[in-house]
Amino acid sequence: MSEREIAGKTVRFAEDGFMADPAEWDKGVAEALASEIGIAPLTEQHWKVIEFCRSDFAAQGDAPTLRRIMKVGGVPTKELYKLFPKGPAKKVAYVAGLKKPSGCI
Repeated sequence: MSEREIAGKTVRFAEDGFMADPAEWDKGVAEALASEIGIAPLTEQHWKVIEFCRSDFAAQGDAPTLRRIMKVGGVPTKELYKLFPKGPAKKVAYVAGLKKPSGCI
């Protein structure tokens, strides 16, 4: 486990690079993490996906898979890849302060 200073607060990260504690997340952290991976600025559409993933994680206990974001979250595949290119489920989980989705390599 490691710690980094992000958006004025200390955030802990697991060995896989994802946040260790979703409770340490806030919108400032999300903006900084998104910027790190080349997704900036976050638009209203980005926030809808991020908020769905955080609420789904709270209900299910796991970061949603790509299929779940599309089916339950109602985000079309093309839009999801446009918002979070090259691995959208993994990238949205990272920005949303969640653990790596179980189905991701």
